[in-house]
Amino acid sequence: MNAVIDLLDRPASVPTMPFLAADVGGTYARVALVRTSQDEGHEIEVLAYRKFACADFRGLAELLQTFVDVDARTPVRHCVIACAGQVIGNEVLHDNSAWPIHLSQLRQALALDDIGVLNDFEALGYALDYHADSSARLLCGPDTRVDGPALVIGPGTGLGAAVRLPCTAGDHVLTTEAGQMDFAPNSIREREVLAHLAPNGGYVAYEHIVSGPGLLTLYSALCTLRGETPKLSTPEAVTDAAVTCSDAQAVEAVEIFCASLGNFAGSLAMTFMTLGGVYLAGGFLYSLFALLERSAFKERFLHGRSARAFLSRVPVWVTEHGRKGVLGAAKWYLRRGLSGDAKSSHFSAAGLTR
Repeated sequence: MNAVIDLLDRPASVPTMPFLAADVGGTYARVALVRTSQDEGHEIEVLAYRKFACADFRGLAELLQTFVDVDARTPVRHCVIACAGQVIGNEVLHDNSAWPIHLSQLRQALALDDIGVLNDFEALGYALDYHADSSARLLCGPDTRVDGPALVIGPGTGLGAAVRLPCTAGDHVLTTEAGQMDFAPNSIREREVLAHLAPNGGYVAYEHIVSGPGLLTLYSALCTLRGETPKLSTPEAVTDAAVTCSDAQAVEAVEIFCASLGNFAGSLAMTFMTLGGVYLAGGFLYSLFALLERSAFKERFLHGRSARAFLSRVPVWVTEHGRKGVLGAAKWYLRRGLSGDAKSSHFSAAGLTR
């Protein structure tokens, strides 16, 4: 069950004992027992791995303890957690969390010496490999891989985004809350949807449209606008109906979703000048690849006028999420967490520092 990721700049002082790396989303948590490899490549070795449904557990401590008892079968004293949201004091805050995450309680429950915390898309950014992602499928743009800023975006329970900046001392990842930007309608139909969602005006985030729950929101809004009762109750049902063309509102919902994702991705690509490419991450999008190809994603991504000249040079790839989150979290933890120069949060027996 071993999987590896390159770790060329591991600090010499980093211990080689196994530790937990968790990628915690609103719906699923991916957990691995990892350690640094003993070979000359300085790779991360995955000793055990499992994907959990968050709804099956009362909290993160119970979920991680289950993994330790059943899969790891060895005591662990260090843990790194990649999750959406912000660390405020002792708590990780995010609207899409399955349950509250209190770091002191988690450390005590699992008898940990240290917990590192970083954003989930920051972790994906550290796992991003421009040259060796065999799962990546080109959606639009040139079939080239060049060094330069790269963007990773993922609509799931929420909408995450991070930017990887290459540098001679090792890549650095900027985390963002881009999913909270105001949704920008581009068509009359999208304006009608926005008016339905916010009849008195006000703030509607991209995340409320471009995410799994957002797709269901789109579908329900379109049904209401057509005077019909929604027949589908999950994002998966909407995508399945769109693939089979068995529900007109589902087809239109996916079309608006893909077009809006293109607009969102293009805007961020312009903001960060991401010649290194845009990576759309997650099994949700991977399963929609054929629909994305036929959608208005590319046209909306390219925007117009002078922006098109730059954006036409930016490749857009669709890649599976898989183990990338836990591997990126482990890479960050070994490179920055245990070396003491982490930019994200660190919670140890001595307390939390930012």
